[in-house]
Amino acid sequence: MIRLGAAMDVRFEESVEEFIQMVTSLGLNHIELKREYLEGHPDVPSAAAVGELAERYDISVTYHAPFRDWNIGSFNDAVREASVDQVQNTLDDALTADADGVVLHGGSVPHRYPEWVRQEAAANARRSLVECAEYAEDIGIPLCLENQPRNDAKHRYTTTPTTLAKTLAEVPVSAETLRVTLDIGHAKANGEHWQEFVDQFGDRIHICHLHDNDGNKDTHEPLTEYKRIVDAIPADIFVFEMKDTADIAQCVSPETAN
Repeated sequence: MIRLGAAMDVRFEESVEEFIQMVTSLGLNHIELKREYLEGHPDVPSAAAVGELAERYDISVTYHAPFRDWNIGSFNDAVREASVDQVQNTLDDALTADADGVVLHGGSVPHRYPEWVRQEAAANARRSLVECAEYAEDIGIPLCLENQPRNDAKHRYTTTPTTLAKTLAEVPVSAETLRVTLDIGHAKANGEHWQEFVDQFGDRIHICHLHDNDGNKDTHEPLTEYKRIVDAIPADIFVFEMKDTADIAQCVSPETAN
């Protein structure tokens, strides 16, 4: 069964249970927990408690590995290793909570740094992804690499179907373990159409992030005309990724009104 839900952002004030209550009141049946929220909110349940809440409210759960203060592609080995630890800890929580997967960003490096630094960072990003994917395969949790938006300050490794495919091909684990998170807002901000990712990755897409923008900047605006996208993308889980809880309601209100 396709799951449709929303992601919990570090900017949200609600507790996890309050967020679940809001999501289910809108007719949604899934939540995605971002690690930044789990680290920053003063009232956060354990992974075991998340699993209990999911069972009680009959919802599914995914996790989003940390990315704001962490970088699996850091050229600093200590930072790289700590970032891998953070991803592996998130995979452990997903296992404990009986979650359906973990979303991961593929790392970055500032454009302004010299070529030797950028080469080291790219090698570290590949090494980290292999370590994280092998760990995910060992414990049986899908790790879902996300297409990232381009950034004026940083080079990111998974912004296009071609670069995402190249990155996936460098990791020697099964396609069932290392899967894809298709973010349609990121694709649009990059001038890519989400259909190009569907054509390239098909059923390897496990999670789809839903939000909108003007085609120039990754602003995470509400997306009300999402049903045709859900019908066209062969993902298992669709997640509204908003900056405010009111925007989640704005996304789904036309559907719930019907």
